[in-house]
Amino acid sequence: YSTTAEGRRMRAFQTIMNAGRPNLLESAYAGTQKRAYEKDILLSGALAGVTLTTVFPATGTGQQLQMIAKLIAARNTLCQKRQIFYAELNGFDTHDNQTSAGAGGQEPLLTELDDAVKAFYDAMVELGVQNEVTLFTSSDFSRTLTPNKTDATAGSDHAWGGHALVIGGAVNGNNIYGQMASLTLGGSSDVDSGNSRGRYIPTTSVDEYAATLAKWFGVGSTEMATVFPNLPRFAHPDLGFMG
Repeated sequence: YSTTAEGRRMRAFQTIMNAGRPNLLESAYAGTQKRAYEKDILLSGALAGVTLTTVFPATGTGQQLQMIAKLIAARNTLCQKRQIFYAELNGFDTHDNQTSAGAGGQEPLLTELDDAVKAFYDAMVELGVQNEVTLFTSSDFSRTLTPNKTDATAGSDHAWGGHALVIGGAVNGNNIYGQMASLTLGGSSDVDSGNSRGRYIPTTSVDEYAATLAKWFGVGSTEMATVFPNLPRFAHPDLGFMG
């Protein structure tokens, strides 16, 4: 503590955290800070013992999934038996330059996703837990089938029905689940019958998709109605893509 500026700052920070406070809000806030600090020490120690040979891409998504892989590897040290992790990849709101190979286009976005997911699955195989870990994608919207322009800067507008990816050793893979919408512009699946942009109605609900994953994760039949109260409205409470 006495030899570096960082050490002296940490000592001062610890003194502030440990100081008694008569104000309940200040005391609660200081307690939260102290617990976060202690958990950071615990987490750093657990991750220090993790070694992965799988090489992850140096992208935002790759680094997120690499940290998740390390946390899974340290699960026993952290006394974790069942965990949920979130990673995000932004930029798919491609109203312009959708086919661009540069920043902001679908090609580099999908390439980043593909490379990161491949590395993550390889890491799960390295750890021997590929059957116990499932990665899935989720998005709040899709894109219209037709572009919004006719020149090279064309993109697409917001739509409804889209696709999701599910990856893992427990997945009944190499298949498409759900009913593919008719891609006929102005057809039975296209709600934009007036201008026919290709905004398709989903044929599989988010509830069915999530319930299938939740069942594999351990949600029982008695709890399913509580977790997914709208599930009885749909025909397939289990889509069958999880083993």
